[in-house]
Amino acid sequence: MTTPEALDWSVENCTIARAMAVLGERWTLVVLREVFSGIRRFDDMRKRTGIPRQVLTARLAMLVQRGVLRREPYREPGARLRHEYRLTSMGLELWPVLVAVLEWGDRHLADPEGSPLTTVHRDCGAEVRAVLHCAAGHEVANPRDVVPRPGPGAHRRVPVG
Repeated sequence: MTTPEALDWSVENCTIARAMAVLGERWTLVVLREVFSGIRRFDDMRKRTGIPRQVLTARLAMLVQRGVLRREPYREPGARLRHEYRLTSMGLELWPVLVAVLEWGDRHLADPEGSPLTTVHRDCGAEVRAVLHCAAGHEVANPRDVVPRPGPGAHRRVPVG
């Protein structure tokens, strides 16, 4: 049996691992779902999701610190200054990720009556789907049609021992 070529390459600077350091915690994508849905205020997020206060505070702070969200001040009449959370351009780029996760969940985890959420194109009302295309414009529907290869930032792995 031959060993996979991927074993020759280091994963120390893997951008998937770096992205998961930001996105991989249980509540992070739920927080992003809320902001994408127009729920931008802390108390509204807590009420809708049931995320514990300390967890939500930590998630929001991390997403702001990492540049995914930004804080915008607001003040209700007679109340103290508070903040709501808005997506940055970096955060907006996560929309296809959420659509792909939604589609996967709909296929494998939805209740018998179907998904509780649908995403549609604002202009025509048609359902939005995550679709992969290669740089030449071909749709790539089968994961087996994709071959991972070392990229320009790849480093050969230094054998241990």
